[in-house]
Amino acid sequence: MHRDCHVAHARILYSVPFTLVGKTLWLRCTDGSVSIYEDYRQVAAHRRGQRPGERITVRDHLPPQALQFLAHDRQWCLAQAGEVGSACHELIAHLLNDRILERLRAAQGVLRLKEAYGAQRLEAACGRALHHASPYYRTVKTILAGNHDKTPLINAAQDSPYGADARFVRPAHSLFDPDATRH
Repeated sequence: MHRDCHVAHARILYSVPFTLVGKTLWLRCTDGSVSIYEDYRQVAAHRRGQRPGERITVRDHLPPQALQFLAHDRQWCLAQAGEVGSACHELIAHLLNDRILERLRAAQGVLRLKEAYGAQRLEAACGRALHHASPYYRTVKTILAGNHDKTPLINAAQDSPYGADARFVRPAHSLFDPDATRH
């Protein structure tokens, strides 16, 4: 069993009571259900997952600190992000748009950066991360740590005749013409 209170079967995660972390468990799988046993005692039962990467969790299986973590759910994160600003709200909404449990920790991490850097800098960093189409915790943290949020954004749409999405585009003739100047 993994230390996050889940066992994996067919690349799907099923929760088990946290008191069993580190123990060897047995799994019985049918077309519609998954049962998990310690020795011969059933310790968990779940519906069978349908797609790899799915996580099926019973809240009662989680340790108390994990329940506190889950109390800061999607709505809480969005409300906190809304207090920081629109860019932060958009970034958190993007993070939590899919696979919420897996990305909840990242969303909470982004919001915790407010304690160290303040709301204004966090908002600027979220805006920069969104501008570069990289709405992730690590991106926001790197922007803040490098003080990149303090420098003005260059608008690629104004600087390039190819538009905002063309950061690495150059004319095709410049690829084959040795005399063409490179950007």
